[in-house]
Amino acid sequence: MAKEVRQLIRDMWQANPMWGSPRIVGELRKVGIDVAKSTVETYRMRPPKPPSLTWKTFLANHVQDLVALDFFAVPTVTYKVLFVLLIVAHHRRRVVHVAITEHPTAEWTAQQVVDAFPWDEASRYLLRDRDRIYSASFQQRVRNMGIKEVVIAPRSPWQNPYVERLIGSIRRECLDHVIVLHERHLRRLLTEYFQYYHHWRTHRALDMDCPVPRPVQRPEVGSIREVPDVGRLHHHYERRTA
Repeated sequence: MAKEVRQLIRDMWQANPMWGSPRIVGELRKVGIDVAKSTVETYRMRPPKPPSLTWKTFLANHVQDLVALDFFAVPTVTYKVLFVLLIVAHHRRRVVHVAITEHPTAEWTAQQVVDAFPWDEASRYLLRDRDRIYSASFQQRVRNMGIKEVVIAPRSPWQNPYVERLIGSIRRECLDHVIVLHERHLRRLLTEYFQYYHHWRTHRALDMDCPVPRPVQRPEVGSIREVPDVGRLHHHYERRTA
C-alpha cells in the first residue's frame, strides 16, 4: 500500500476519534480509495497505553481484599420506604452483612460496618459511592478499623459492579414479584433469598458454582428432587436417596 494512503488512514483516525473502521473505509471509498476494513485496522493510530492500572484491573487484583457497600430502597404497601444496606465481599460474591432501616444515618451505617467485621476480620478495602451519608464520622470510624476506602467516580455505578449486579438480581429474582408489607416481611424475604443465593444459585463468574461451594452429586447418590426456594419463586435440584 502507498505510503500516502497509510498516512491518510492515520490522519483520519487522529482527526475523528469517534469513527470506527467501517466509517473510514466508507470515507476512503468516497475519495476513490478502496481498502478492506482489516487494512484500516492495521494502519490505524494506536492509543497510548494507560499510565496506570485500569479500574477493572484494580478490582481483579484486589478481589480477595475488597468489600463493596451500597443502599437500595424498597417501598412497602403502606407507602413507607425502607432502605437496605448490603456489604458484599468480592471474593466469591458473598453477602457479608444485610441491614434494614427506615432512617439511615452516617452513625447507623458506620455501626453496620463494625457489626459486619467482628474480631478484627475487616477487609483491606471498602468500595463505595459518593453518597453524603458517608460523612466524616463514617470515614473516621472506618479508618479506625484499618479499612481503606475506595470511592468511585461521580455518577459511575459501573465502578461498583458486584454490589450493583447483586441489587439487580435481588429485584429481578425476588422483590419485583412480591408486595412488601413491612420491615419484618422484607427481612424474612431477604433472609430466604440469601439462603438460596449463597447455597444453591449458580454464578457464571464462579464457574457455575455458588458463593458457598456446592459439591457435584453423582448419579449413584440417588434420584433428582426439585426443592422450592424463596416462596416457590425459585427451585433448586439435588439428588436424594429414595
